[in-house]
Amino acid sequence: MTKYTLIDHTADIGIEIYARTKKELFARAALALAELLAGVPAGRTSRLQARRIIVEGVDTEDLLVNFLREILYLFNAKGLALRDCRIEKGGYKRLDAALYLEPPAGGKIETKLEIKAVTYHGLRVLRQKSGWVARVIFDV
Repeated sequence: MTKYTLIDHTADIGIEIYARTKKELFARAALALAELLAGVPAGRTSRLQARRIIVEGVDTEDLLVNFLREILYLFNAKGLALRDCRIEKGGYKRLDAALYLEPPAGGKIETKLEIKAVTYHGLRVLRQKSGWVARVIFDV
């Protein structure tokens, strides 16, 4: 189950994600985006092949934006819905992830919410005593 909350934002939509570790934070952010896009929560991945991706950024916030942009691209341009995500290696400026992607049933992916872009507006990634929290705003 994805642990995030929706944030009211004029003309856009935002999420706030909570996790114990930074790897878990990135994975939950990816699954939250996937659920917003297709309305499909994480599911069985035993039949799905993992696609490895490496993403870089100038800092943790930029890394999160670039990671989510890659998932948005795979959905919008390639028609692949994210079903699960595992962060293999995560650092300050680079991460290696395994994405479990599902092609659309019947040749066309169904979109729940059209998201145009991942933005830097209001972006934050913070480490707290209880774990990590991130806020991301999407342009819809």
